Amino acid sequence: MQSIQKVSQELSLENQTMTEQLEPTISKEFKKDIFKKLRGGFFLVLGYLLSPLCWWNDLLFNLPIAYGFGYGCSLLFPKLLLPCSIIGYWLSNIVGILLMQFGSKDIFQKEPKEHNLKKELFTGLISSTAYTLLILLLIQLKILDSPVLFSNN
Repeated sequence: MQSIQKVSQELSLENQTMTEQLEPTISKEFKKDIFKKLRGGFFLVLGYLLSPLCWWNDLLFNLPIAYGFGYGCSLLFPKLLLPCSIIGYWLSNIVGILLMQFGSKDIFQKEPKEHNLKKELFTGLISSTAYTLLILLLIQLKILDSPVLFSNN
């Protein structure tokens, strides 16, 4: 009877020791996973606000960023305000799409994979360019109205 109690106490001590050893590892991984998901959520929301998918973002985010970029360029060459503002707008949309890609990978990807930054940048560049060309095509086909900025009157 005493030997059964002794074995039971030893097993209890082993179980307690193993639990104490695993607890810090589990909590570190849990904290790391929570931080990764929060970071991914932040990037996803910020990217959405900068991306062309959000219909109201231009007035609050993209146009001030584009104007700031154009204004900075116009300090060097005054005639570059409008062209650099257009480039700044386009770049802010690209950054938005890339931030959405990075954020969604942090949130939805189960196993960490190696990031290929060149491929991700290329994908973001191609998707933003395709979106821009689609909008230009819709304006040329008179499906969308062109902004007052480009009217001939």
